[in-house]
Amino acid sequence: MAREKVIVGMSGGVDSSVAAYLLKEQGYEVMGVTMQIWQEEEETVLEEEGGCCGLSAVEDARRVARMLDIPYYVLNFKQEFKKNVMDYFAREYLRGRTPNPCIACNRYVKWEALLHKALALGADYIATGHYARIQQLPNGRYAVKNSVTEGKDQTYALYSLTQEQLRHTLMPVGSYTKPQIRELAAGIGLPVAGKRDSQEICFIPDKDYASFIEKYTGIRVPEGNFVTEDGRILGRHKGITHYTVGQRRGLGLPMGRRVFVREIRPASNEVVIGEGEEVFSRTLEADGVNYMAVPEPAVGESIRCRAKIRYGHRGAACTVTRTDTDRIRCDFDEPVRAATPGQAVVFYQGDFVAGGGTIL
Repeated sequence: MAREKVIVGMSGGVDSSVAAYLLKEQGYEVMGVTMQIWQEEEETVLEEEGGCCGLSAVEDARRVARMLDIPYYVLNFKQEFKKNVMDYFAREYLRGRTPNPCIACNRYVKWEALLHKALALGADYIATGHYARIQQLPNGRYAVKNSVTEGKDQTYALYSLTQEQLRHTLMPVGSYTKPQIRELAAGIGLPVAGKRDSQEICFIPDKDYASFIEKYTGIRVPEGNFVTEDGRILGRHKGITHYTVGQRRGLGLPMGRRVFVREIRPASNEVVIGEGEEVFSRTLEADGVNYMAVPEPAVGESIRCRAKIRYGHRGAACTVTRTDTDRIRCDFDEPVRAATPGQAVVFYQGDFVAGGGTIL
């Protein structure tokens, strides 16, 4: 009987390297690939910054594949990454929103583009080193399940995966803690066992989003006014791409008290400033909705769940109501801080991702 074939997305880091090892040990026919997604060949900034897709990532992944005795290839997904991640990132910031490029990359590049290629090559699955698990539920649907370690759980960034993508995905690392993964890597002599994790957005390693957007788009974002909710001018801002809802640092306003960005108004080029309590809200709306553990509810139907409004959020109890074909409303039991347009709201039932969408 032929072994099932899996293509592992290898970033050159310890997690995806161990994922490849675990799957080979489980009897799969394993092939490793690294997705070349944005960098030019001569650029080496990312390898110095520890990014996931620089030239050192390719070399590290190739060394691991050689050690594991698995085939290894580099695939070019630059066009898909530019269209679905970089263009989207710049466009959203210019609209006064705060995008999450990792979610877009997962949905359209690491899964849609890679899975299409993998199936064309005759593979049964793709696999990644994400700290999450996939399970088919009694209702027949596939869902992402929390990893065994809350501190590294990456389910928030995976809410947009489709049923077809989940059916063809393996995530072996989600059943381990990070120390266990490093211990496994060291035990089998992987050269990346101690490699540090990448933290920043891979195509902006210096974290200067505003400068990147200006250089990438050629658009010089004008200065404007900081204002109160009722329009009173408080000072001048550097351009809306420098700010996000809930931000406190870097405002440069001599208010004598702590104030925060409450709203960004691209039409009038204003950044609205408020007191701490004004950044809290009980309700948000979202579109671009994907249902995962639960079937699509009827318009007007509600479900109880716990929702996260950013990656580091612990989650808050709420009622999610489908208000239109592609829109939901989240009513939280208690106010939540800085629900930020452009970020994802991801709702959970138990340990499973029920679905999510983009905050309006």
